[in-house]
Amino acid sequence: MGRKYFGTDGIRGKVGDEPITAEFMLKLGWAVGRVMTNGDSNKVLIGKDTRISGYMFESALEAGLSAAGVDIHLLGPMPTPAIAYLTRTLHAKAGIVISASHNPFYDNGVKFFSADGTKLDDDIELKIEAELEKPMTTVDSASLGKAERVEDAGGRYIEFCKSTVPSRLNLSGMKIVVDCANGATYHVTPKVFDELGATVISLGTNPDGLNINQDCGSTKPSLLRDAVLKEGADLGIALDGDGDRVIMVDHKGEYVDGDELVYIIASDRLRVNRLQGAVIGTLMSNLGLELALRSKGVDFHRAKVGDRYVMEMLKSTCSSLGGEGSGHIICLDRTTTGDGTVAALQVLAAMQSTSSSLHDLKAGMEKYPQRLVNVTLSKRIDLDQNAVINAAIKDVESQLSDQGRVLLRCSGTEPLVRVMVEGADEKLVSTLAEGLASVVSDAVAEA
Repeated sequence: MGRKYFGTDGIRGKVGDEPITAEFMLKLGWAVGRVMTNGDSNKVLIGKDTRISGYMFESALEAGLSAAGVDIHLLGPMPTPAIAYLTRTLHAKAGIVISASHNPFYDNGVKFFSADGTKLDDDIELKIEAELEKPMTTVDSASLGKAERVEDAGGRYIEFCKSTVPSRLNLSGMKIVVDCANGATYHVTPKVFDELGATVISLGTNPDGLNINQDCGSTKPSLLRDAVLKEGADLGIALDGDGDRVIMVDHKGEYVDGDELVYIIASDRLRVNRLQGAVIGTLMSNLGLELALRSKGVDFHRAKVGDRYVMEMLKSTCSSLGGEGSGHIICLDRTTTGDGTVAALQVLAAMQSTSSSLHDLKAGMEKYPQRLVNVTLSKRIDLDQNAVINAAIKDVESQLSDQGRVLLRCSGTEPLVRVMVEGADEKLVSTLAEGLASVVSDAVAEA
């Protein structure tokens, strides 16, 4: 059965366009309540990021769940990984996240966590979609769900984050810049590092419903870099709007992306003999990460792009660490989903335990030049069946020889084809990526 609504990470789109409407969210809440609680009066958590549309969708989902006879616990603005954690520890049947992650404010979406704090299995998503096709009904008035707010949600999550590093970790004497992207972490993540002793300079902590991810956060880390250099900070940490991604900046103002952070965490786990299984990346992970880990005797596997596929491979290989260059890092030995704050804490713990700077720790991995060009899709196109595109790919591969990679993929969250070329020669890589993107653009226009 094909998916009508669910993508690689829940349901997402532009607010006001189907299915991201209040009417749909009302029925979605009802369908989720029917599927995930089996009609029993069990609680479901709802959290959100700071988008203005979150108010509307929170109310609609709440009404739908109540109509299905499900009790609702409202978390307010909370990071996606916090909702995963609280779903598990508060023994809820499910957790609902209202967020479009790193997208602009005019997008929004919904993603879900199961009772154990993990993303939903495909069969559950299909059951929800099947329920959405049925007429909506309402339980008897005496069985309607009730709603209440969880007042200490932020404090619970802060304590959890601190518990993921050794109790001896003391950041006293460190100056850290934290950019919360005017998103869901604005009121929790700076407190985590402050309570561990650091001097914290906060950016992106004044959300107004419209400025989430706007020229800040992990997708626009230049703001963070400038602040680190201006303040003479030891490092900077940039999160995205819902807090499941992290990019860092070292004291020299150099970016440290998700691949490099995975390398640092893996190396530290290996040093103390606590690296479980292989390290999981994706098809987009930098070749330098693979080579650096293999030089240490660590197996590296590539999953399809998307945290759900990284998670699947982590479980199938009995591994505990994986991530993406975008900064979505999963430490399964610490939590059940990608968590930018927890990942940053693991890096800080590695710095302290080895008495090394962030700049020194990332030096063990040499990144290959990688150029990513996004081509806007006006219509869907089968990349594998397009002869012109395939011929262009073969030509690029022949020019790279065995010193690089080519990858084309359709985004799971945006109408884009991502064209990636990677190799040892930066100038050649850039030229080849631009040329291939032009071929793809022309092929889309002619399709």
